Amino acid sequence: MTMTLQELREAAQDNYGQPEGPARNARAEHLLAEAEQLGDPLAVIEGLRHQLQVYNYSSEKNKMFVPFARLLRMWDERPEDFDKYEIHTLHWVFKWMAGGMLDQPSVPLAAIEKWQAEMAHRYRLAGHSERAVRMGEFAIARHVGDRERAARAYEAWLAADRDEMADCHACELHGQGSWQRQLGDDAKALELWRPVLDGEHTCAHEPHAALASSLLPLVRLGRLEEARANHLRGFRLVRPMESMRSAFAQHIEFCALTGNEARALEILAERPGHFAGEGTPDSRGDFLEAVTLLMDRLTALGLGGQAVPGPAGRDWTAAALAVHARTEALAIAALFDARNGTAEIGDRTRQRMDQAPLLDRLPLGIRARRLAPAAAPKPAEQPPAATSLPELLARARQLSDVQHPDAGGAWAAVGAAPDQSALDPHDRAQVLDHWAMHSAREAGPQVTAFLDAAELYEAAGDPGEAAAARARAAYALARDDRAEEALAAVAEPHARVLTLHAEGRATARQVSGVLIALARVHERRMHPEHPERAETFERAVREVLAFAEPRIDEDRVASRVADAYGMLADATGFRGDLAGARELYERSVATFVGAGLPWYAAETEAKLAGLCRHLDDAEGAERALRAALEHGGAYVEPAGRAHLHLQLSEVLGATGQLEAAADHALEAGYWADEAGEGAGVGAYARHLLGGWLLRLDRTAEAATVLEAALLDLSEDEHGSGTVVQTLWWLGDCLTALGEPREAAEHWLRAADIARHWPEQRDHAMLANLAAQALYRADLNPQAEQAYRRAGELWRELGNTHALIRTVRVRGWLALREGQAGPEAARAFMAEAAAECERALAGAAADTRPHLFAELADTHRQTAELLVRVAEAPTEEALAHADRAVATFAEAGPGHLDERTGAELMAAWMEADLGRPQAAEARARAVLATYAEATSPEAAARREEAESVLDHLRG
Repeated sequence: MTMTLQELREAAQDNYGQPEGPARNARAEHLLAEAEQLGDPLAVIEGLRHQLQVYNYSSEKNKMFVPFARLLRMWDERPEDFDKYEIHTLHWVFKWMAGGMLDQPSVPLAAIEKWQAEMAHRYRLAGHSERAVRMGEFAIARHVGDRERAARAYEAWLAADRDEMADCHACELHGQGSWQRQLGDDAKALELWRPVLDGEHTCAHEPHAALASSLLPLVRLGRLEEARANHLRGFRLVRPMESMRSAFAQHIEFCALTGNEARALEILAERPGHFAGEGTPDSRGDFLEAVTLLMDRLTALGLGGQAVPGPAGRDWTAAALAVHARTEALAIAALFDARNGTAEIGDRTRQRMDQAPLLDRLPLGIRARRLAPAAAPKPAEQPPAATSLPELLARARQLSDVQHPDAGGAWAAVGAAPDQSALDPHDRAQVLDHWAMHSAREAGPQVTAFLDAAELYEAAGDPGEAAAARARAAYALARDDRAEEALAAVAEPHARVLTLHAEGRATARQVSGVLIALARVHERRMHPEHPERAETFERAVREVLAFAEPRIDEDRVASRVADAYGMLADATGFRGDLAGARELYERSVATFVGAGLPWYAAETEAKLAGLCRHLDDAEGAERALRAALEHGGAYVEPAGRAHLHLQLSEVLGATGQLEAAADHALEAGYWADEAGEGAGVGAYARHLLGGWLLRLDRTAEAATVLEAALLDLSEDEHGSGTVVQTLWWLGDCLTALGEPREAAEHWLRAADIARHWPEQRDHAMLANLAAQALYRADLNPQAEQAYRRAGELWRELGNTHALIRTVRVRGWLALREGQAGPEAARAFMAEAAAECERALAGAAADTRPHLFAELADTHRQTAELLVRVAEAPTEEALAHADRAVATFAEAGPGHLDERTGAELMAAWMEADLGRPQAAEARARAVLATYAEATSPEAAARREEAESVLDHLRG
């Protein structure tokens, strides 16, 4: 059956709302065929226009030229067949044709110049400005590399008047900024793009394209936070759009140049269809250039053999795809250059593919494992690496003397050097000793290494260090949950080192080391069922302090004192003396820092931060965590850094420092990924980051981060509360971004988890939020079901106000539905009023005003609904408006604005029902009510009352 013109228009509108791509294009072709059956030229014109629109926003832009030529021929033959809108559209899409031809290397340059001249001629005939014409000329000159002509056309473009044929402000600013970027002025480009990036000017492709174009200029200018934000915002926009392949490629390029190659691979895998799309060679070339850049980066990282997503039909490695993509990109560039007679496109292509990385690391806030190990951070003062054994030994001894964290690595280098026979027993002992101290292996090899080192120390004539090594072996046993065995093992070196010290054969450092080991063994024996062991531990720590404090200035004893203060703080906190523990932690930190060993203070500062948080001292916790990050620096392992940043993010967020909290959550996620804990700590860090970004109203960024967090969050590891909160926040983000259907999905998932909780308020809230989102998405049956469930929950929770509101919304939903809608809608409104009346019957005095207001609003909405049903005011509707006025009055002076709003509603009804005097009386009563009021609401009410009077006068 042939469609009517109205049906064709509705079908075209629906099709335009579908995802870009071949399916939408095919539907447009079918609709044109339907239009041709009507015998109405306007129907064919509209069908052709619709075809042009969908082709333009797809990878089949090369199909535009045939329907446009047909449309232009129809205009030349019978212009009277075109209405005003189609005349405007015909001239508007002329710009698409000129630009579209430029993007097709098969179209000769002479033909493009001819169409450009034709466009100028037709615009003059129609009385349009030259602005769009000069913009088109600029595009041609820029494309072929004619800088002089481009500069002239650019100035002429800006000088011409803006009229209805000029591109929108957003597109013009993007084009102007892109030219400045090409000229090397990143700052000027970003200045031009600012109104687009800030959302002042938007269109179907903006700010999508400007966000993508801004990424590398922002990185080059060091504005990394903006670059990160624009990637997170912008990629969400371009991801589903087939026509934005060039912008999609810019996000890949950005990631490839900022140490986010893994993220770039994930992006590439999302749109395998971008490798095809022969109808838009220019954007295909852009895409292949970015792919080449990424694959070359992977190959440079030693990952050329890694499997990667590529064109359909075969499996690809990074190295193979690098060659293929480069070959294809250069082939496309060669076609353009052959057509243009210049080398411009080829030069740009090579320059883009051969870019060097801009940054080693730019955390994005979303999980992406590194594809190659990160280079270990190095202190700025680190000297050139030693090579000979004497140099290695000197370096190791120097670092040991100052207790530097790199000492273990230096001794490992000694142990790995050739000519081990040149090492004396003491040196070999230190190699073993440091290997055991810094080894992450099982306790058995550590104990053996410590004991072997002890034998070598004895052979070297250093019995004090031998005793210390045996004490360290005992502590290794304790760490392996063999505390009783360790206690027995440490007894002998403890007794021996004290004797040796008395004989002058052991240093204070060695004695304090044994005493520290003994105390740590006692610490490992502590158990809640054996409180006496805590006392033994504390006595052992005090023994350390009694010996070491008087000798604090001797070789490396200060660190023992600092350690002992920290251990004593642990014991004091265990006894419940939190203030005393805090003081001791602070003394430990001060001792480490005072001894020039700040890196060892970081662990104690982390404990101090936890204690401060327990004492609700956010300032103290923040100071301690910042100090731990500063003092620990590059010597804190990635997992430790992740936890420090995470704690600091929580502290800062709790005190309202949201920007800083987001920064540290970002760092926490990055370091968790580096530590291989991306699915654990990293997911929680991204959960926090998303929450802070949402509170900062950076909703697009927040949505991307929260979606990434959800991939790893689990109820088992992170708790159902964290999962629900993430889903809740994500629903908030998507609502703000105008995606109610998706928001509803997340809220419904959260509600399904929360229904198992003992306290059901969150379940009810989530069900209610999902219902609201479904309502906004016009998913009426699903919204009705969700509102019904929410109402049941509110009833169970005794929340009458929320229950009444769900019932009223169900009334409005019913009105959307078929023949039975009006009667069902009235029934729901009556039910809502009845719920109010029941609640009022037993309400306490302090709750009655709010219930009266709820009842009044029910009558007001009932009046509005009845007007909607009848498509005109009725006596019944007016009666409900009157009841609303009276009931708002019963609610008290706190509901004055609602009462006068209902009064003015009734005034308009009186006027429409032919009762001007009654309408005037109501309007004047509202004016009198607000005669002295100055609030914005009062001004609005007076303005509406005057509108009623003006309507009555004329």
